[in-house]
Amino acid sequence: MLSISNVDFGYSSQHPVFADLNIEMDPGEFVFLIGKSGVGKSTVLQLIYMNIFPNSGIVQFDKFSSNTIKPKQLPFLRRKLGVVFQDFKLLRDRNIFDNLAFVLEATHIPKKEIQKKIDNSLTQVGLLHKKYDKPNQLSGGEKQRVAIARSLLNDPILILADEPTGNLDPETSGEVTDILQKINSKGTAVLFATHNYDIVKKIDAKIYKLDDGKAFKAVIKNKS
Repeated sequence: MLSISNVDFGYSSQHPVFADLNIEMDPGEFVFLIGKSGVGKSTVLQLIYMNIFPNSGIVQFDKFSSNTIKPKQLPFLRRKLGVVFQDFKLLRDRNIFDNLAFVLEATHIPKKEIQKKIDNSLTQVGLLHKKYDKPNQLSGGEKQRVAIARSLLNDPILILADEPTGNLDPETSGEVTDILQKINSKGTAVLFATHNYDIVKKIDAKIYKLDDGKAFKAVIKNKS
């Protein structure tokens, strides 16, 4: 489903980020991408949704390849992805329903289908009763659950979670992680980028650690 093969990337020739980066994911997998802040976790996710492109090597996601994709194909690639950001990225002047509807209206989904998709995604994160609240009426954890609901709207085959618990307390982080696991158990693959090893220790999943421009398969043992 996802293959990052021999990728070199840098924002400039003086500042290389990756050299010979290799990562693979199968359909339905839950995978952690770990590493200290600034090591390039967000850059990997941008390479996957092709906001940026390798200097060499290939990123292959589903039927899309970084070396052959055309600009008009990018929206179709991104509809197969759901992205969850650390800072939620909710529109403050709109209620939760309208925040989610905005995403679907951009892809010309019929109104009846919009209602159904929003109710389904909010139900999956336990926030259907909050759909007419504004973002400022929600806790940080609830905002992130809305962001997860937004990522589900187009029935993605892969969710990219970019430090989704970075702004949350430990208990709320656990709740958000549990939701992503439940979504994964229904068949949606999840790539969870984090520097929080306490979360990683609690879940049996494949782990890639970014270090020195490469990705290494890692084992993080549970404290127990």
